[in-house]
Amino acid sequence: MAKTIISEGKTTAEAIEKGLKAIGLPKDLVEIKVLEDNKKSFFDILAPKVVKVELKEKEAKKPEEIEIETTQEELEQAKIKVEQFLKEFVEKLIKLNRTAKVVKGGRRYSFSALTIVGDKKGRVGFGFGKANDVTEAIRKSIDKAKRNLVTVPLKNGTIPHEIQAEFKSSSVLLKPACSGTGIIAGGPVRAVLEAAGATDVMSKSLGSNTSVNVVRATFEAVKGLMDARVVAKNRSKTLKDLWG
Repeated sequence: MAKTIISEGKTTAEAIEKGLKAIGLPKDLVEIKVLEDNKKSFFDILAPKVVKVELKEKEAKKPEEIEIETTQEELEQAKIKVEQFLKEFVEKLIKLNRTAKVVKGGRRYSFSALTIVGDKKGRVGFGFGKANDVTEAIRKSIDKAKRNLVTVPLKNGTIPHEIQAEFKSSSVLLKPACSGTGIIAGGPVRAVLEAAGATDVMSKSLGSNTSVNVVRATFEAVKGLMDARVVAKNRSKTLKDLWG
C-alpha cells in the first residue's frame, strides 16, 4: 500500500522538504499536492496560516509480461538434455528397511530407503525416503539425493588431504592413496567414494556402524575437503610440488 503523509511548513518548499524526510523517499518517487497555501491576506496578522502539503508514494509500475513462444524443436532438445543429465548419475541403494505397524485390520507396512547418487566426476549426494511402497521409497530417496549434491575435490582419483569427521556416534577417517591402491573402505563409505569418482582412497570407520550415520559422517568429511589450490597455498607449495 502506498504511503501518504501530510506535512506543514512556513513555505511550500519547507513543507515539501519536511515531508520527504518523513516519508523517506526521493522527490521523483512522490506525488506532491498543496492542500493549504499561506497567501497573504488582511487576516494574516491575526491568524497566520501555514502551508500544508500532501505527499503520496507513487505506485510502482507492473513489469510487462512478455510471452516467448517455444518451438517443438527447442522442447525436444530440452528433453534430451534433461534425460542426459539424469542418465549420467549412478544410483546405489545402501539400506532398505521395512517397518510394521499393528492396526485394527492387521499389519500396515512402510519402507524407508537410503540411496547414494553420483556422476563419477566429483559430484555426489545422498537421500532418505519413506513410503508405503518399496519403489516409491527408493524414488523419493533418489530425488532427494539429486537435490543435495556436493562437489568432491578429486585429483588423479584421490582426495587432496587426510580428514576425519563425525556425525552423532559415527566417525569416518579418509586418507589419500597412491595410484593403484583402490578404495579401501566399508560398504557405505565405499559407495559414496565410488559414486563421486574416487579410485584410490583409504578409510576407516569408527564408532557406530549405522548406515545413515556412517553416510552422514562421510559427507561431513567430504564437505570439509579443501581444494588443491588452498592446500598448496597453506603449505607454501605449488600445485606441481603438491601433486608431482
